[in-house]
This record gives sequence, structure tokens and C-alpha cells, in this order.
Amino acid sequence: MRTFVAVVETGQFQDAAADLSITQQAVSKRIAGLEKDLAVRLFTRTARGARLTIDGQAFLPHARELLRVAERAVASVLPGSRPLRVDVIASRSAASGLMRGFHRAHPEIELDVVMLFDIETAVAAIRSGAIDASFRAVAAPGRPLPEDVESVWVLDEALQLLTGPAHALAGARSVTVAQLVGHRIWMPGIVPGTEWAAYYDDLVAEFGLTIEATGPNFGSDALLDTIADTPALATFMGEQTRLVWPADHGLRRIPVTDPAPVYPHSLLWRRDNPHPGLAALRAHLAAAAAGHDAAGTWAPGWVIRS
Repeated sequence: MRTFVAVVETGQFQDAAADLSITQQAVSKRIAGLEKDLAVRLFTRTARGARLTIDGQAFLPHARELLRVAERAVASVLPGSRPLRVDVIASRSAASGLMRGFHRAHPEIELDVVMLFDIETAVAAIRSGAIDASFRAVAAPGRPLPEDVESVWVLDEALQLLTGPAHALAGARSVTVAQLVGHRIWMPGIVPGTEWAAYYDDLVAEFGLTIEATGPNFGSDALLDTIADTPALATFMGEQTRLVWPADHGLRRIPVTDPAPVYPHSLLWRRDNPHPGLAALRAHLAAAAAGHDAAGTWAPGWVIRS
């Protein structure tokens, strides 16, 4: 098809061969093969060059459109020609906030933000090229990342205690981890086998907390309704998790200290991913993470901040 259009545009088999960096004989064979497939003559050979037949004239606009479609198909997967695809886990998460900040700093980079479920799904998508990067807590113990996947720490997000107005700790300006012992912390979104389940398992084991993951997960709105109405229950929320609730809920977000449990966010990507937007994202996150101080915080021993 490309050879056919080249002959039309140059008017000569020899000139088309030069443009395509092939021999004139190869051009003749390609045109002959195309005419055989179509069972029509596309060109009339004259002393002055190649002229389109009536069939050739009818075929030309479709041939050009096919080439344009082929070019668009190739461009759709070329690094830099397609959006940078990044997994942020949830739309209200700290990772989503990091991506909004990146978009403000680099509006010229087109983004495609997705929300995958667990780290295994995210890593498989990174390795297959379905996404370019993912924000995760790296890997739980015994499940190291594949050798072709890199990670870099980008953010420690402090946990906050979220209570209703009648909870025993609702009036506190801050609470220590020790003060949480004996209180029921309800987190129905924890799914066994996920990296965040491994994080909270370690938190419970380290400090003797009571975290309940019972009941169906109806989403954040239902969780907030229950916490607001149930004095015996509280939950953990990330400091940068964006929440909106009715004014009459009277919910309290209380910092946790001594030490402050932090949820680690890392960026994962495939080592050989050449997308230029990925390099810009990594540079942006590295600048945002500068000056971090982990003193007085707690994270599981399997977390690597590097």
C-alpha cells in the first residue's frame, strides 16, 4: 500500500524506489502483487511514467486512509505518543494527590490514571506494559518484586484515627499508639493477601491493637456513616486521604503519635520502560520527597525507603 502511494506521488517507479530505499524491481513486484490481489490494473505504464487507471483513481483515497490508520495505530503505542498510564489504587488516596500535583507541574504530559486492586495485579500490568507505573507499599514479606521491576520510596503517609463525636477519644488533640490498645478499630476494606493487609497485620503484632475487618465493604461513605453513629468504633485514615462527610456527622481526625504509624508509598515501574513521561514523574516525586525525616515514625520492617 505504501509503495502504491509512493508511485502515485512520484509518478515514476524509479523515483518511488529511491524514496522507499528499495530497488525498482522490488517496486514493480509489489505493484504487480497488489494488482493480482485486487484483480485490476492500477497503473498504465507510459514513456512519461506511471499513470493511474480508473480503478487506481478509485483505490487511491482508500489506500491513503489505510496508511493514516496504520500510522495512528503505531503512534498509539509509541512511548511519548500515548498517555502515561499510572495506577493510584483509589481516587481519594495520597497517590491520587501526588498525581494531581504532577499534572499541575507538567500539564503537557497526557495522563491515563487507573485503579487496580492488589500488588500482584499491578506488577503483572507493569511487566506486560498495560500500565507504566503504580503506587504501592512495595511487597509484603516473602513476595519480592521481580528483577525487571524497580521501586523507589516516595511518601510516608501518617495514619490518623477517625472517630465519631461520642467516641471516648473524640476530644483528644492527638493519641499515642498505646492509648489505642483496647479500642475497636474497624476497617472493612482490608483484604487478606494484599500488601495493605500485611501492613496492618504488622501494626497489630507490634502494638497489640484490635483491628476488625468484619462485614462487607460498602465504601467510604458507609464507613463514615457507621463511625459517626457508633461510639465504640473508630477507624484509621491516611493523613492525605481526601474525605467529605455531612456536617452533622461531627467526625474527628486525630493524629497518632509516639511513634506515628506511617503508610509507605513507593513508585513501581519496569526497568526498561522508555516512556519520557515516566522519567518526568520520577524526577517530580524525587523533588517532592526531598528532606524527609523518618524519626518518630513506625513502618513494617520489610519497607525499604530508598
